[in-house]
Amino acid sequence: IELSDPVQPESRQPYHDGAGIARSEGPELSRLLASVQAFGRRSVTELMGRFRGSGTPLQGAGIVVGSLIDPGKIANDHIRIHALEGLLYREVVQDALRRCELPCSLWRERDLRPVAHEALGQKEAQLRGALRALGRTLPGPWRAEQKSAALAAWLVLAGVPLSKASEER
Repeated sequence: IELSDPVQPESRQPYHDGAGIARSEGPELSRLLASVQAFGRRSVTELMGRFRGSGTPLQGAGIVVGSLIDPGKIANDHIRIHALEGLLYREVVQDALRRCELPCSLWRERDLRPVAHEALGQKEAQLRGALRALGRTLPGPWRAEQKSAALAAWLVLAGVPLSKASEER
């Protein structure tokens, strides 16, 4: 789903003001952040509405992130603006899901497989095999981020408690 407004291409990376340069605080940054928040919330809400309207039961949602580090603690400006954008998009999705009254679990990517191994009672090799098999049923490439998303969905469907999913916060 789109979380930034395609009509405003600069909203895709609102904290960037050029290659590796942070956008200054001010009206332009505020406008772009508000655009992402409104557009992203609407996109997620519409998707949840389509699922519910089709009779598809929704049990929850899982979000997989690269890091849970506070962007304010990152010294490198360029890395910090990427972290700020990641946090922005994650919070937009979480807020929209909360408004839709859909539980949401958050996993750091590097913790996902160990949590799945423990929670699902399957060995790493079994998990990898199941994910590979799932990918063979789909057209096109089956990339690492898609495998992580599928594993997060599996954990949600298995009812892995939120406290276990987000203990590394």
